[in-house]
Amino acid sequence: MQRRRFLKLGGTAATLAAASALLPSGALAAGGAPEVKGAKLGFIALTDAAPLIVAKELGLFAKYGMPDVQVTKQASWAATRDNLVLGSGGGGIDGAHILTPMPYFLTLGVNGKATPMSILARLNVNGQGISVEKEYLSAKADINAAKMKGIIAKRKAAGNKITMAMTFPGGTHDLWLRYWLAAAGIDPDKDLELITIPPPQMVANMKANTMEAFCVGEPWHDQLISQGLGYTAVSTGQMWMNHPEKSFAMRSDWVAKYPNAAIAITAAIIDAQRWADNPANTAKLAAMIGGRDWLKVAPADIQDRLAGTFNMGDGRIIKNAPFKMKFWAANASFPFKSHDLWFLVENKRWGKLPAGLNTNGAIAKVNRSDIWRKAAALAKVPANQIPKGDSRGVEKFFDGKVFNPGNPAAYLASLAIKR
Repeated sequence: MQRRRFLKLGGTAATLAAASALLPSGALAAGGAPEVKGAKLGFIALTDAAPLIVAKELGLFAKYGMPDVQVTKQASWAATRDNLVLGSGGGGIDGAHILTPMPYFLTLGVNGKATPMSILARLNVNGQGISVEKEYLSAKADINAAKMKGIIAKRKAAGNKITMAMTFPGGTHDLWLRYWLAAAGIDPDKDLELITIPPPQMVANMKANTMEAFCVGEPWHDQLISQGLGYTAVSTGQMWMNHPEKSFAMRSDWVAKYPNAAIAITAAIIDAQRWADNPANTAKLAAMIGGRDWLKVAPADIQDRLAGTFNMGDGRIIKNAPFKMKFWAANASFPFKSHDLWFLVENKRWGKLPAGLNTNGAIAKVNRSDIWRKAAALAKVPANQIPKGDSRGVEKFFDGKVFNPGNPAAYLASLAIKR
């Protein structure tokens, strides 16, 4: 085993050398060296887990004094949650590639044992989608979900149940699917049933006719299309351009105990995001994350959409898509507190969080943009690439709705369908 590992490392020497040429030189954290050499991190088989995978594959954790960081696959978001509750001391994990609302659910004790969490970085913007089965081709369902109403009404009249899937209640995919439906006047709680399916199992469940539609991250939409099972109605960046998506979060007790190590891990992830966002590395990235240890997906099912070419599967082919997944551009890595606020408000909308929740208090506990800024300094990020504040300002959605972080109540009041 040691010999094989040595040979594998030797075979990637050229890649490491090339990466080093593109990345800032390593340095110890301003506050001192990392207190520990490793941590256990989890990921789900999705393209947006790339920053953790790249940081491991290119030796970036080691570059910042953390050579023993482990990145391990999780079976589902529920398994990620449960393993974070356990922590590495209990056989679980210390941190993870995670749906942005989940660190809040954990901290607040929603859907699991209360476990304070810290968001240290955002991992990407855009890059999720909503795909539907082939029957909806006749309706030409796209960003306008109202085009499905006729088929839904016909099925319901025949006594058939309408089922759509997302990956975790209250998670990002749940919220995108709900927003898309509600914007078209379809109530996601009354007009159909939403079920939870782990991301890697979406395509198999569509093949088994478990559901008519699903919302998940890449590369599962491209794989659905390559298998001729359906098409992508909408990519989520078309609904909200450069919307926040996954986060990197760690247990707050781990961060408090090992602050320099938390900064070092975040710096490695920042480096990985910059490498992953370089178009010259897209083919290498697709091959890397598609490998046996990671997504186990053909690079061809990953690369096109990473590069901005979207074959939607219904005749629409979009090239140079501005809504493609981004890891660094558009301040993708920075954990804006205004974005966390939207996720909390939207979960209030659907009754997933208490209406009276003190959102600002929760964000102050969970969002550690201060650690991101220290990590960015360690990674020698140019000043013009570091946001000056913690809010991205007013956000606009495809249906004309506006979210002003300074007045979330007005946003909620503008929404017709809510709990």
